[in-house]
Amino acid sequence: MLFDSIVYGPIHSRRLGVSLGMNLMPTKAKLCTFDCVYCECGWNQPISHPVLPTREQVREALASRLIALSPNSLDVITFSGNGEPTLHPEFLGIIQDTCDLRDRYCPHAKISVLSNSTQLGRQDVIEALRLCDNRILKLDSAINSTMQLIDKPVNPHLTVEQIAQWLSLFDGDFTLQTCFLRGEYSGQLIDNTTPEELSAWYTMVDRLHPKQVMIYVIDRATPLETLSKVPASEMDAIAAPMRAKGIDVIVCA
Repeated sequence: MLFDSIVYGPIHSRRLGVSLGMNLMPTKAKLCTFDCVYCECGWNQPISHPVLPTREQVREALASRLIALSPNSLDVITFSGNGEPTLHPEFLGIIQDTCDLRDRYCPHAKISVLSNSTQLGRQDVIEALRLCDNRILKLDSAINSTMQLIDKPVNPHLTVEQIAQWLSLFDGDFTLQTCFLRGEYSGQLIDNTTPEELSAWYTMVDRLHPKQVMIYVIDRATPLETLSKVPASEMDAIAAPMRAKGIDVIVCA
């Protein structure tokens, strides 16, 4: 499923409410630093010369849509789209423009970014995310081999520890998001709900101390057909130890 425009929706997000989506990536193919086995946009495809919308095009498209909507019709403006939004070279300027347009036309809406955390080594990305209301940053496993298997990073040298160090730059002022799933890929078992996986993940949550944790299951068709959905009762059980510590946990199951 690919988004064919810069701005799409509003749609009802099971995690965020009434959301106006923002796509900073190409409209014909996914462009991402991960190639997650569960991505609703499908597998990465070779793109020799990816065409991204300019900052001005994004601003004009968003302004046009916000002007057409009533001021209280949105809960959130969400950057996600066909890949990793923070890859856009003008991401900081785009977020600055979005803050300005939101304040002018839809002041009650939050600005959210769904990111895979791989660009947090860039100072401009950190600065941009700090302008947003919701920094929703991914970590699908605290065990390196599992992260590599599920997320298939384009950079094969990326590690969980590197991501954790970047996440720690926010001093807990972010939402940690994790997709729990099971399946098989190239003869390897995928399951980030095992006792070993959960123990490492809980330890990482304690270390990063995010203000919120968002855990969810696959909800749409995935490129890897062997994946299965974790039952809601198990998701609630995963959330329970964190809730017992007073952590705000959102479960989308």
